[in-house]
Amino acid sequence: MAKFDVDFEKLDTPTEGEKFAFDSNGDPITPDNPIVCLIEGDGIGRTIDGVPGITETAFNVLNAAVDKAYGGRRKIEWLNIHAGDAAREIYFPDVTDEELKVLPPQRQRDNYLPNDTLKAIDYFKVALKGPLTTPIGGGFSSINVALRQIFSLYVCLRPVKHFAGVPAPNINAPKVDMHLFRENSEDVYMGIEEVSGTERAQRIITLLNEELDYKNRLAEPIRLSSGIGIKPISPEGTKRLVRRAIQYAIKYGLPNVTLVHKGNIMKFTEGAFKNWGYEIAKDEFRDHIITEDELWDESAAELRGGKPVGDPNGRILVKDRIADSIFQQIQLRPADYSVLATPNLNGDYLSDALAALVGGLGLAPGANIGDGAAIFEATHGTAPKYTGQDKANPGSIILSGVLMLNWMGWVEA
Repeated sequence: MAKFDVDFEKLDTPTEGEKFAFDSNGDPITPDNPIVCLIEGDGIGRTIDGVPGITETAFNVLNAAVDKAYGGRRKIEWLNIHAGDAAREIYFPDVTDEELKVLPPQRQRDNYLPNDTLKAIDYFKVALKGPLTTPIGGGFSSINVALRQIFSLYVCLRPVKHFAGVPAPNINAPKVDMHLFRENSEDVYMGIEEVSGTERAQRIITLLNEELDYKNRLAEPIRLSSGIGIKPISPEGTKRLVRRAIQYAIKYGLPNVTLVHKGNIMKFTEGAFKNWGYEIAKDEFRDHIITEDELWDESAAELRGGKPVGDPNGRILVKDRIADSIFQQIQLRPADYSVLATPNLNGDYLSDALAALVGGLGLAPGANIGDGAAIFEATHGTAPKYTGQDKANPGSIILSGVLMLNWMGWVEA
């Protein structure tokens, strides 16, 4: 009987199963009976009055796949934990909506993301989750974003491909097979914002206008009435993301990695993302990659193994595209792109656009991966009007479970 050095307020500590271990690269060493945390989610994620939600459906499918693949030799031990509306019902049933609204945003979020849940994920390291509600235009920040930041899950992996027989709006949909690596920890998603008209916002604006001289660099100075958001992008955050993207391309034999950015406008954030991406490609993967410039450079024949210009000779092609251009390219020339590496916001837009090409978010899986932890999730919203109606497509969370099985090394399942 397994014993674990962790205590919970309202969760039962597992008596079966083992924790994941991790190697020096942060990749999993999977036991035959790993413990995986399971968050049912809100809306269509929840099972209501015996009508299964998409999370229970995925749970049943994944268990059946593991059993069929390994005949009982391997098994996932699931630990049910709580976030979203269910967590509030279990941990804070006496807090009214009116009381909740007047709490600071962080305290509001605590009602939907209790300490038990954070402790369980921190201890057992792996979770599968359904969709969770996020308020729009006010209130606490996204629970999904919070989980990524708390556990430093800096890679958001979104593979998107077309499945034969699924209606799709674009004639090029059958050519779509892309793997999007979205940086998860930086950019505007860090939530560094100040409200319009507040003293804190005006202090930042005054600093920019007066001390940093933006008043004289712009056609109009930054208005004191502006809301302010900060967009940090670092070499460290960029390079660890691009490293993972290139490692993935090597592992799965994919032909190219494209750095997506808006560096023609945001030169020192997104432009730097592009430059740092090329740096790590050349510094750490020189034996595996060739850049697009080198591909067409007569003097780079040695990198091409003597092949003519335009022939990468089996090397992974590293290239870059402006963000607005790539939205055309994925529709007109999807076969030209296999792995995309993007800053946070670009990746959010682009992953949903890719899903639309092949039939919608119901078929788009998602993984949030760090060095020694991972959360796999449905990529869509809670669709509350379909709760309990047995109408929602469980494909996204089932395919997210497939990503989890691959990450675990259980490829047969």
